[in-house]
Amino acid sequence: MRRERIATAAAPAAIGPYSQAIATGNLVFASGQIALDPATGQLVEGDVQAQTRRALENVSAVLQAAGSSFAQVVKTTVFLTSMANFTAMNEVYGQFFTSEPPARSTVAVAELPRNALVEVEVIALREA
Repeated sequence: MRRERIATAAAPAAIGPYSQAIATGNLVFASGQIALDPATGQLVEGDVQAQTRRALENVSAVLQAAGSSFAQVVKTTVFLTSMANFTAMNEVYGQFFTSEPPARSTVAVAELPRNALVEVEVIALREA
């Protein structure tokens, strides 16, 4: 099986030595996305809900570039800098995963790149 590097200008460019996603066969492993505006490379202003929305929009762009979608996500990991933001994040998250949501882990972390409040990574299926 070969690895395919996924890259799209519709999501922020990688800010380190990693790919936006790697696909192999019918699986897509998307790197964590924070709330960077793909046009400016800057963190969006606002609370955890605004940041969750932008992070998930970035994930969506990467999934589309890989030939996948939120409907095909099997696992997500959400990183929060404060579990006090869990409910607010979850409200926005639920708008993106409306039916048959994927498995999910949510982890509190000390810090995220660019002082983001939330980061989301996914594993999804796609047509090989």
